[in-house]
Amino acid sequence: MQTDLKQAISLENVITAQQVLKGVVEQTPLQFNAGLSEKFGANIYLKREDLQTVRSYKIRGAYNKVNSLSDEEKANGIVAASAGNHAQGVALSCSLLGIHGQIFMPSTTTAQKVNKVRSFGKSFAEVVLVGDTFDDAYCEALKVCEKTNKAFIHPFEDPKVIEGLGTIGLEIISQCEKPIDYLVLPVGGGGLSAGVGTVFSTLSPQTKVIGVEPKGAPAMYTSIKNGENTTLDKIDNFVDGAAVHRVGDLNYQICKEI
Repeated sequence: MQTDLKQAISLENVITAQQVLKGVVEQTPLQFNAGLSEKFGANIYLKREDLQTVRSYKIRGAYNKVNSLSDEEKANGIVAASAGNHAQGVALSCSLLGIHGQIFMPSTTTAQKVNKVRSFGKSFAEVVLVGDTFDDAYCEALKVCEKTNKAFIHPFEDPKVIEGLGTIGLEIISQCEKPIDYLVLPVGGGGLSAGVGTVFSTLSPQTKVIGVEPKGAPAMYTSIKNGENTTLDKIDNFVDGAAVHRVGDLNYQICKEI
């Protein structure tokens, strides 16, 4: 890992993020799965981030980023774009911190997801439905940021978001009594794998970290294969929460070294 990247995403900053998140996120269980363990002849554990209030790990990155804003930025309000889980994390963060946020989501987002975002955000989060894809929502959100000078809460390409997501790695290592041979992580924009991967590269370097992404949106695989961050011409949005045309530049730089 390059020196500047170590400075950008450090273990010390992830530990600081863990303190910030106390009382906000659950320390979810690392649960032994008997069925998978028997099937594959290994001891397989699942990190149950689905037990978070917003049903995913996204609250970790969203809250750590929103909380890090200056008083002036918080007063001015924030903007975010998401296809679902990040939106819920941002909405809950707005509610907990008393900050107004505009959250742009694709018009194709299910009513259930939209209602969840509104429920978590209460009177502090406004949902704006636009376009058919995350990229459409993302572009509109950036336009609003340019006009209003509001802070943008990126779903994966931000050091504070990555550090918040990295706290999962600290929990896994503290919860597992034996050395971990393999760690399998989902990859969308690369924020989770960059954050958790940074923790493991320092505290458990013998662990092999494996990223798994949708077959119809292999942005990280393609980038590592090409030796540069690569934008996919087209993607299959079936796995909408992990389907991106391009992973974060910082995330790519970190992940290719893990």
